[in-house]
Amino acid sequence: MDYNYYMRRCIELAKQGEGNVSPNPLVGCVVLDSNENVISEGYHHYCGGNHAERDALLKLSPAATIGGTLFVNLEPCSHFGKTPPCADLIIDRGIKRVVIGMQDVNPIVAGNGIAKLKASGIEVVEHVLEEECKNLNEVFIKNMTQHKTFVAIKTATTLDGKTATSTGSSKWITSNAAREEVQTIRHRYDAILTSSSTVLGDNPTMAHKRKIILDRELKTDFLKSKIYQNGEIFVFHAPNIQAPEIKNIKFVPTPVTANKLDIEFILNKTYEFGIMSILVEAGGKLNGAFLDFTDKIYQFIAPKIVGDNTALSCFDYRKVNNISDSKSFSIKEVKNFPPDILLTLIPNT
Repeated sequence: MDYNYYMRRCIELAKQGEGNVSPNPLVGCVVLDSNENVISEGYHHYCGGNHAERDALLKLSPAATIGGTLFVNLEPCSHFGKTPPCADLIIDRGIKRVVIGMQDVNPIVAGNGIAKLKASGIEVVEHVLEEECKNLNEVFIKNMTQHKTFVAIKTATTLDGKTATSTGSSKWITSNAAREEVQTIRHRYDAILTSSSTVLGDNPTMAHKRKIILDRELKTDFLKSKIYQNGEIFVFHAPNIQAPEIKNIKFVPTPVTANKLDIEFILNKTYEFGIMSILVEAGGKLNGAFLDFTDKIYQFIAPKIVGDNTALSCFDYRKVNNISDSKSFSIKEVKNFPPDILLTLIPNT
């Protein structure tokens, strides 16, 4: 039996829940009968809905699963939450083998599901495509282990790292295909974060269920700017400025240091508000300010050169004399969206 093949299928299924399961993990499940034929698949569709194992098993009669094998990218839960324990259902259905990608990092589970399965006589195979399974649930892992919001930055630049000309012209640096991929990326995150400068300069819509705007002096137009017309919105501002009362906007007074809002405070607040992941889409100064807190960067690069040192850069926030003081990243993935490319990067530790 090709364990890797079926685990990859679990990962593919799990991704169908992107944007809908937070704060829960992405989980997919494949069930084989005693003759090693696939008889059911499932995934976690939305927070509060059936877990992947339950989604797959409840499509089958109890007799169909006796002596079968179940694949799942995350350890089955062992506790009562919004749904009953998946481990109990697996045991009740007579599954003889469970193949798991990674152990759950939720301390409520954390090996208890595996222990329960083994105690019932089920063969448990662990650590199948574990790294891929961890990459899939990087947000959930950070939330559970660090109790912090996962932060990503998305930017689109020319070959010389420019996001706009000196006059602010930026439409469009990248192709339609690249911009469609941006929509896919946005959907993965609980909220999009941007600055008042971006709102004032571009008047973006940024249609999303949750949006975060850093507006220290409350300079943006909360009634007319497109970004405020839909979604749940959080505006972080200096504490000495009186905020208005507007139905869909939560104003959050925020400490200010050197005329800048305290990002660590902001991220602590977002986690407190149940925002488990953020995609930053802003200018060079705010992008740079978030680098120390960033878990991932999506950088779209178009084969264009501006060649003007007064043009706007994607990370423009400090002066560095020695190249050794540069921020260093590893390239995790390269994708083509002709004529552009997308680099996905993570910071070096």
